[in-house]
Amino acid sequence: MTGIELAIVAFALMLLAIFLRLPIGLAMGLTGFFGIWYLMGHPSVTLSQLKTLSYDTFSSYSLSIVPLFLLMGQFATKSGMSGALFEAASDWLGHRKGGVAMAAVGACAGFGAVCGSSLATASTMGQVALPEMRKRGYSDALSTGVLAAGGTLGILIPPSVILVIYAILTEQNIVKMFIAALVPGILAALGYMLTVAVMVRINPDSATTADRVPYAHRFRTLLSIWPVVVIFGLVMGGIAADWNWTKTGVQALFTPTEGAAVGAVATGLYGVMTGGLTWKGFLDSILSTAQSTAMIFFIVLGAQIFNSFLAFTQAPQMLAEWVTGQGFSPLVVLTLMLIAYLVFGCVMDSLSMILLTIPIFYPIIEVLDFGLTPEEAGIWFGILALIVVEVGLITPPVGMNLFIINSMARDIPMSATYRGVAPFVLSDLIRVVVLVAFPGITLWLVGVMF
Repeated sequence: MTGIELAIVAFALMLLAIFLRLPIGLAMGLTGFFGIWYLMGHPSVTLSQLKTLSYDTFSSYSLSIVPLFLLMGQFATKSGMSGALFEAASDWLGHRKGGVAMAAVGACAGFGAVCGSSLATASTMGQVALPEMRKRGYSDALSTGVLAAGGTLGILIPPSVILVIYAILTEQNIVKMFIAALVPGILAALGYMLTVAVMVRINPDSATTADRVPYAHRFRTLLSIWPVVVIFGLVMGGIAADWNWTKTGVQALFTPTEGAAVGAVATGLYGVMTGGLTWKGFLDSILSTAQSTAMIFFIVLGAQIFNSFLAFTQAPQMLAEWVTGQGFSPLVVLTLMLIAYLVFGCVMDSLSMILLTIPIFYPIIEVLDFGLTPEEAGIWFGILALIVVEVGLITPPVGMNLFIINSMARDIPMSATYRGVAPFVLSDLIRVVVLVAFPGITLWLVGVMF
């Protein structure tokens, strides 16, 4: 059996294990372990690797950013920022047809700027906005659909844990990945708002309008969201802005990891000062961060073992050579990859998809000619992959955001949630097509700043 044939068989067995509900980190780790055992004829190579692989992986300075951004998200959730964001957005947009749903999207975008987690964004904003929309007479489908879709902004608008993992896997600059995600993230929020506007015109009974709020009150509520603006500006400005114009290149105030630490401290201090973050909430945040970090790191370790197996088989390199030798158009290959992400998204979570596919897909992207530099192609593909992975969070049957939102109102049939989220999935797919056709949309801000 050739290396690539063995890799295909191992990949199929790993997917079967995942479908049988084996934890994905364990599935990847066991597949890699037994794959190397089969290739070498004995398990000593993998056992020797395990002595150093865990330490080499988890001692990485870049990975330390993950628990810090997770902690920042936990503090933001406990500090009551979500309520202020939704109130401000509702005051400005609520008088429009479907305005409260648009406000929910805007609040999700704002919360995603200090959270970095889709599930946390969907859960937190769902608790705030879902009861309000239902009280105002919004249909169950629109209420749950817009919140499930809005939650995906948590991983697209930086800071994003998934982008950090992608940057580490592909050796991309984390700051440039964050900057590249800003414009697509804004486009996503605007696209969702436009989708709401179209939906309420097609079905006027699905939404209502609220009384127009005086401008004096609007500006007062706008002032209440200053912590979000300050923290986002502090983190992104600190790691991406040029603070010393006398030197060439961007002279950032601190590294991404330091920025994550500053963001976590600032968010925590805000929570303490406002009384939203109690001692119990602080301990819960630490525990939840530790649990999430352990889960992510376990998956990363399993992926590292599986990647070692792939390196032994040389399958990614052979696959890249085969693709280039067939003369396929780069856009055709890219389209097939994005379709694969849509399929995987129906049964996998976002982190698992990235860790599972990037070691296979990225070597192919590196050898294809998109008319971009290798760094630009890597950044562009990362944003495209993130967006399609994001779609997986709201596609049945295992769209995690759908279950999170639906669990908050168990009297709403899941079929209504599926029906409500469908237009937002279409909005995502249109955005992917636009970003594929015009890479400059993604890369423009990176070029301006760097």
